[in-house]
Order: sequence, then C-alpha cells, then structure tokens
Amino acid sequence: VQPALGARGVMAFRRGGLAMMSFASVCLSTSSALVLSSLRHPAVLPARRLRVSGQRTLVQLMATEASSKPSKGKKQQKGKKGGQDSGDVITPRQEDYAQWYQDVVYASDLVDQSPVRGCMVIKPWGMAIWDNLRNDLDRRISDSGASNAYFPLFIPQSFLSKEAEHVEGFAKECAVVTHHRLCASPDGNGLIPDPDAELEEPLIVRPTSETVIWNMLSKWINSHRDLPLKLNQWANVVRWEMRTRPFLRTSEFLWQEGHTAHSTSEEALQCAKDMLDIYADVCEDMLAVPVVKGVKSASERFAGADETFTIEALMQNGWALQSGTSHFLGQNFARAFDVEFQSRDGKRELVWATSWGVSTRLVGAMVMTHADDAGLVLPPAVAPVQVVIVPILGKTPEDRQAVESAIDDVLAELKAENVRVKVDDRENVRPGAKYFEWERKGVPLRVELGPRDVSSSIAMMKSRLGGDKQQISLEGIGARIATELQGVQSQMLEAAKARLEERTIPLTSYDEMRARLESDDPSQSGLFLVPWCDDAANEDKIKEETKATIRCYPLDQQEHVDGKTCFYSGKPATHMAIFARAF
Repeated sequence: VQPALGARGVMAFRRGGLAMMSFASVCLSTSSALVLSSLRHPAVLPARRLRVSGQRTLVQLMATEASSKPSKGKKQQKGKKGGQDSGDVITPRQEDYAQWYQDVVYASDLVDQSPVRGCMVIKPWGMAIWDNLRNDLDRRISDSGASNAYFPLFIPQSFLSKEAEHVEGFAKECAVVTHHRLCASPDGNGLIPDPDAELEEPLIVRPTSETVIWNMLSKWINSHRDLPLKLNQWANVVRWEMRTRPFLRTSEFLWQEGHTAHSTSEEALQCAKDMLDIYADVCEDMLAVPVVKGVKSASERFAGADETFTIEALMQNGWALQSGTSHFLGQNFARAFDVEFQSRDGKRELVWATSWGVSTRLVGAMVMTHADDAGLVLPPAVAPVQVVIVPILGKTPEDRQAVESAIDDVLAELKAENVRVKVDDRENVRPGAKYFEWERKGVPLRVELGPRDVSSSIAMMKSRLGGDKQQISLEGIGARIATELQGVQSQMLEAAKARLEERTIPLTSYDEMRARLESDDPSQSGLFLVPWCDDAANEDKIKEETKATIRCYPLDQQEHVDGKTCFYSGKPATHMAIFARAF
C-alpha cells in the first residue's frame, strides 16, 4: 500500500498489495458517517457502509432527503413503475421503446429500484452477467501488460482543480463530502452534520480517478526504467444525474478504468488505440454487439484529453450508444501533477498518458441490441445459465428415478464441455411457468426431459432465438449442446451486424437527415454517415435542431473524405462523420 496524499486515513493499493488482498471490510457507524452534497444538487447522504471486496468497491448510500419513489412521468401515470408494479407486463418495442427497455430490465430480474434516487440495485442475475463480462475483459487487460490496483474513493477537491478542462467537465456532476460526523439535531428531530466536524478540505466522491492516480504516479515514476507503467482499477464511480435509466445512466455505476504512462507520445497513442480494439473485440466476442470504432469530435472529447477514441453501438430503435472510450491524454495530467522521468540521455521530460474505460452500460447495450417483447435474450458467452433443464418427473417412483438418473448423466456431459447449466427441479412450480420464467430471463437453451424421452434416449431442446422444439439424442448430448450454443452466439452477432450495416446510412443532404430524424417511423433512424467540415458552432446548431450529435469520425471511413463537400455548410469536408440520436 501507499499513503494517499491529501486524503487523511486513505491508502492506495499498489499492484502487489491488491493481488494479495482477498477481503477487507470497513464499517462506518453514524458517528463517522459521510455528509455529501452535489455541487449542482445539494443533499445530505450519510454513508451506511463502505466495503472493499477483492477488486470491487460498493458504497451504499442512505438518502436522508430523497424519496424512494421514482418521479411521476407519463408512463408512471399509467400505473407502471419501471416494470416493477405492472404485473411483469413488457410494453411492446414498437409502442414505446424507452418503456420497453425499462420493463425488460426489471421483469428479467436484472435490477431493482434503490432507496437512493438515481442509483440502481443490481440483482444476482444482472451481477452474474457483469461478472462474466468483467472476468473476460480483466484477462485481456492483464494480457496487454496492465496490472490491477486500487485508489481512494475520495479525492481532495484541490486535485480536481489542477487540470482546468477536467474540472470544468466534471464539476456539475460531483458529489462532495463536507463533514466526517453526524450528531443529534438540537430540536431532537433526527441527525444533522456536526458543525464541529467539517473537513479542512472537501472531498470529491470519485467521478473518475485521473487526478488521484497521477498524484501517486508523481512518486512512483522517476526514470525511463519505470516506464511504461500500466494500471487498471475495477471500482464504482459517482456522477450525479437528474434523468437516469438502469445501466445506461445512473448516479453510481461500476466500471474499470485503465491509466498508463509512457516515455513517448507514439507509444501512448498506440496504447489508446490498442485498448479500443480490445473493447471492440469484447463487445463482439462476449456480447454479440458489433461496434463502430472512431474518434470523437473536439466538442465530444473527454475533459482533459488530446484525443478520445470511442466504440459506438447501434440499438434496435436506430439510436447510438457510446459503449467504451479510450483517451490519449498527451502530457496534460503529467504537467498538472509534475510527473517527470529521466530519459536515456539524462534529460528530465514529462510522461505521456492514456486512460480508458468501460462500464455496466455494456449490459444495457446488450439488452437493447438483443432483447425482444418476451424479455431478455442472452448471448451464451455472458449468460449466467447457458442451459436450463426442466425435468418432467412422471407419476411413479420408477419414472422419477429414471428421469433423475438421466439428468445426472446429462449434467456430467455438459459440465465436461464447460457448459453453465441449471436443473430447475422446483416441485411447486408447473413446467409452463418455468418455461416462461427462463425465457424472460434470456437463457439461450432449454432442455426438457421426461419419462418417455428417457425411454427413447432423447430430450427436447428449445432455443431462446425461436423456432420449434428440436428432438436431440441423449448420446453425445454434451457436444451437441456446446455446438448449439456456439451457433446461438454466432447467429446473434450476425443478426446485429446485419442491422448495423443496413442502418448505417450514407447521406449528402442535411435536409434528408433531418426529415428522417423527425419521422415517426423508427426504421428511418440510424447512423448517418456524412461528409463534414469540422465546425463546433454548426455542430451545436445541428444538435439543437435535430437532437443528433456527432457520434464519431469512423476510423475506416476517413480515406473517403477527399473531394467531398460538407453536407451542412457546403465547405470542403475535413472528415467523414457519423451523426445519430443517442442514449
């Protein structure tokens, strides 16, 4: 561990220390509760408990000022509360896409409402999906040469002020700790921040960790022999939001953030691009979500970055979703925190930096790419349960014994193929209700096995992607199921790729794009590929007129810009750009 400057009583886990740590738990009583406020929306939020477990941090905040009920919008006036109190009815996509998404994530048991407004409770089914995704990504990050570490949740306010663009970009989203203790209210009505416990310097609840990490790197880096230094952190962050949607935009979310330091700009820039490729591969391989790789415009760039690379995914309604970013930070943070190294020729030079991250937003991307009006549709690669077996036990003890024995054999074969399988042997739930439940939760394959099937050495298999039940042999069922799962994964990816290709729409007319965006027909929307002359003022005008933004300058399209004129201004084009409405 390493003392964290500026935050008394806080430490940073270095690589070896985090690898050795298996469990740590710190409980904060009300006498040491945290008093937080948002720079934009003041609130008193005493922290109930801070738990550090492995590589994850969860801050559970008990809101003393916020109602646990969601705000009453038009959909809630119809009696729906995020799908929770609507009898698990899922609104059809064509009727109301936003409500459909809310209904799916609640009805499929991914999340529940939190007593803290703007936050979500990730339930075990949703957390298992994130865990599968995280484990695969963590392996790839490790293979890239980065090591896991952990840095404080609390950041001195002065740190955020050191990088001008960075503080401007995050100031309105920050939650701030101002006191370290509560006391009884003089009027006897509950608790208040203790006036004698005000902190000497307010602490920011981590919106991102560049500032605190670069403070530490100034002590860890001295020579070219210390470079490159590549760190990764799995953590939670807080960015205060007014309009939230589970997984897509919440005040607190889980993510990983990577931070690297290099001796040359070329090496740092290549690192940022390499991580973008890793993110794109994870989306395709694990989530069956194809993406467009590109560069953000200056207006959409990360606060404090010289360049921001992005992966953009297309949702079923034709809107885009930013699914991961990788930033080339230049020497901005090194300059702000005096991070220098001695080069091979003995000169003192500033290091070059990157940062990159993806979050639980990827779960939302997966839902909106694949789910249907019946519920979740899970790619086998991330499904907590890839195959559910529903036994039909029969009426006699002999039938029951035969079915249970056959299921034991099937389980052994499936586990030998590393298939994640569950037997739903609940006797108080009818088979039809089980089919409905597992379909709604998105399990890729269902296997039914009854006495007649056993006597014929067969089982019945049903894919979540649809179609009729298939009769499959019990002999070699493990290999057959493994092949079927690969087919489901491939089929989902190919369908999503076809949608992305079909709805990436080349245009040369701004009026046509505007007309498509104003249409009530969702099929008219998509990713609009246009020639563009870089102009921040025109970019703002288009956003005001159409609510569409530049999602990126796609990396594989820039060679086609020569000789083209901007679809908006008529000036010579500088980029090929993708405009779209976005979540």
